[in-house]
Amino acid sequence: MPQILAAGRVFEAEAILFDKDGTLLDFVHTWGAWARHMKQHFSDKLEERGLEPLSLEELGKEWGISFSPDGKAESYDRSGPLSMGTLHELLALLSACGYRRGLSWADARVAVHESWQHADRELDRERAALALPGVTELLDACRAAGIPMAVVTADETIAAVKHLSWLGLDGHFGEIIGTDLVERGKPYPDMAELACRRMGLDISKVVIIGDSNGDMLMAKAAGAAAAIGLAAGEAALQLPDADVVAASCEDIRLLP
Repeated sequence: MPQILAAGRVFEAEAILFDKDGTLLDFVHTWGAWARHMKQHFSDKLEERGLEPLSLEELGKEWGISFSPDGKAESYDRSGPLSMGTLHELLALLSACGYRRGLSWADARVAVHESWQHADRELDRERAALALPGVTELLDACRAAGIPMAVVTADETIAAVKHLSWLGLDGHFGEIIGTDLVERGKPYPDMAELACRRMGLDISKVVIIGDSNGDMLMAKAAGAAAAIGLAAGEAALQLPDADVVAASCEDIRLLP
């Protein structure tokens, strides 16, 4: 059985399931841009009604992302809504911001939906995706070794496929499973189980790699062979259920 070396520990794995954002792709590069577009469009809608616009600070508190003084996203809460939540949950949180400002719930939902469509169009135009260090090399090595791989992400499936395709990474994976394909997202085991069913894999021989403790809990709930977390420095403390935490994919390699 293939062996994976991560942060000094060796794990046997017939296949690997990867989280997407924060694991394969730079989280703040994609979702920081998307959040800024959401904020600006939604603020415009609020100001059209004579209501207080939404600040990046308030959006950050709602979604779990922080911005520098110049408006660029700089970090995210690995246990927060933007990292762990579904699209519908994010839209509901933003709708609540509009409701608290005086919009009816119906008007808030419409404004948020229009802002979502706008942000998606802008993200598509910018192709805002960036592979994290070591990702391409690890994926290439796994493919060369014949190790099956899949993606299990809190993102919607269509968006996940699109973001990976911008970087030419989508072809590495036998399955790309978004949260819209299952009844329960992370930390429940549903996505991991679905990926394994579709690919004919035994989950007990599969390693799961992710950047949030939700990924680690999903791995544990599914009965995976190992839960490998990705985080550097103090962020590693946010992954208490990981079997091991590596700084990045650069610190994970296959053994000959």
